[in-house]
Amino acid sequence: MSSRRCSKTGCSAAAVATLTYVYADSTAVVGPLALRAEPGSYDLCATHCEALSSPRGWELIRLPLDAEPRRASSDDLLALADAVREVGMGYGEPEPLTEPVVTRRRGHLAVVADLPVEPR
Repeated sequence: MSSRRCSKTGCSAAAVATLTYVYADSTAVVGPLALRAEPGSYDLCATHCEALSSPRGWELIRLPLDAEPRRASSDDLLALADAVREVGMGYGEPEPLTEPVVTRRRGHLAVVADLPVEPR
């Protein structure tokens, strides 16, 4: 298996992190190296990851980097299946909303979930 290299021009160091831009939210996210290279994401070496800054007006989110590379495992799939099963079976009631929650944001507009109406 060949290791991936840093996406920065002229850098041949091994990649340790992945940078992804979320243009709709003006956010840049740097986290552990993704399992595979994806279009629109950039692999960075440790030096370029530490020196990274975000564009003016953007938020930069740094997720903790793993000490060792991640690998897909059956445990991940089982954990996902258990989580879906719990939601589908209705284990545990969801907590009632006490304040409006923003469910989706597009530019300066946001979609806000309705609060439950209490009987009078």
